[in-house]
Amino acid sequence: MMMKRQFKYFLLLIFLAFGIASTAQTPDVKMPRLVTTNGRHALLVDGKPFLILGGQAHNSSAWPGMLPQVWKAIDKLHANTLEVPIYWENIEPEQNRFNFAVIDTLLAQARQHNKKLVLLWFATWKNGSNHYMPAWMKKNASKYPNTTGLKGKLIDSPSPNVNATLDADIAAFKAVMGHLKAADSQHTVIMMQVENEPGSWDTIRDYSPVAQKVFEQQVPAALLTPAVLKELKHTNTAKGTWQQVFADNADEYFQAWSIATFIGKVAAAGKAIYPLPMYVNAALRDPLTDPKPPSYESGGPTDNVLALWKAAAPAIDLLAPDIYLSGSEKILKVIELYDRPDNALFVPEAGLEPEKAKYLYSVLAHGGIGFSPFGIDANNADVTDEELSASLRPFSQDYAALSGMADLMAGWVYEGKVSALVEHDDHSEQTLDLGMWQAKVAFGSIDRNIVKPNVISTGRVIIIKLAPDSFILLGSLANITFKPLKENSGKAWQYLKVEEGIYQNGTFKSLRVLNGDETDWGGPRFDRRTTVLKVDLVAR
Repeated sequence: MMMKRQFKYFLLLIFLAFGIASTAQTPDVKMPRLVTTNGRHALLVDGKPFLILGGQAHNSSAWPGMLPQVWKAIDKLHANTLEVPIYWENIEPEQNRFNFAVIDTLLAQARQHNKKLVLLWFATWKNGSNHYMPAWMKKNASKYPNTTGLKGKLIDSPSPNVNATLDADIAAFKAVMGHLKAADSQHTVIMMQVENEPGSWDTIRDYSPVAQKVFEQQVPAALLTPAVLKELKHTNTAKGTWQQVFADNADEYFQAWSIATFIGKVAAAGKAIYPLPMYVNAALRDPLTDPKPPSYESGGPTDNVLALWKAAAPAIDLLAPDIYLSGSEKILKVIELYDRPDNALFVPEAGLEPEKAKYLYSVLAHGGIGFSPFGIDANNADVTDEELSASLRPFSQDYAALSGMADLMAGWVYEGKVSALVEHDDHSEQTLDLGMWQAKVAFGSIDRNIVKPNVISTGRVIIIKLAPDSFILLGSLANITFKPLKENSGKAWQYLKVEEGIYQNGTFKSLRVLNGDETDWGGPRFDRRTTVLKVDLVAR
């Protein structure tokens, strides 16, 4: 009897401890956050993995009068998240006097449309320039100066080495985060972008007297760790000035460190108020040819300085590539480079061209947390509903297919169950090993094993492995077949069952069973519309 009582008491203690801990931790569980397990990442929203099926509005579309066009586009896109800028010049029109009306409008309308928000802080940097600084800062160039080029010419870019600019940005961003903490208990905002494509054009770094003084100081110890130096492909571990340590790369590394440190301090100050996940987006360089600045925006989080940015700005949760490059080889390399154990992959901007849509699949296969085409709204142009729908269709058809399974997909991605093949520029067939099976994908239309290539390279297939012989497939403009591997290698095989269907609220609803011409002769086939298939295989 005594043992039973002791056991019951022990269980009660566990229950109470768990209950107290759960109650105390409730705000943290609800708060959007990034988690990492074994190098794989997830964005948790309301305590579970969330997949951003996003769309980004044009730069000047966050004003209340423009938002009806934006929401129309978001709905046509079947997106669950709107990425939208908020403007420092509007939020702080006079120093220390803040106006959050636009933010409040965005929060209210996003809730009405049942969408999440990613807010883009257009502040000190927007595409390398400082055009979103408030007027009171623009009028005081001596206090808030631009970058100075090598020959003394002022560059259309803010200096990252001026404390007055940093202090002003921090104060404004803290005010924004404080307002979100008070106004967004529902967690409508799930992530913040801090600045926009920071860096400098037309100069590799700031050569002003203030910057030069810092440049001639010792390189910070945080940048001289073996891990960082290895990624920078730098073998000299000796201490010294930037020029002494990094030689030909000194100017670019100094600019990157200066900008990353600045933005990292802004993010850290904001997180101290309200700790949403925060990221910085990158204007890319060619990932294949190792070009040198100023052929690209110097100082931003380009692929060659990711480790430097990580060391300089630990408050930034992830560095995100904006994909406007052309060519499948380049884009797939970018996706590979930004998929890191210390960096969740997220594409906050992609060109709206049809061939960019397929890279959503590659992002998911690399464990990404989301994807978003840029410029989804009409931007006040005279565009019909039909024209708007047509421009979004390459993306919206995938989003529509994923919308009923987005939570499942987020979990599958986090668990590493997702693979994908996307059409390369040469339209070549591709294969993918799936354990007991190999998938072979031909892109284009097919008739009796004869493949007619796509006009543009838009074919894609995503494969979710549910069990050794069971898969979920999504795709368009492609054809897939299988071959048994390992102990079943060389055996005959069949489709046990192929169902075409849709997901509704996380449950697969079968529309029909495919067989005969729909699965034989190199099938099943995916036409222009994104199709969801549930496939079971058997080796005989």
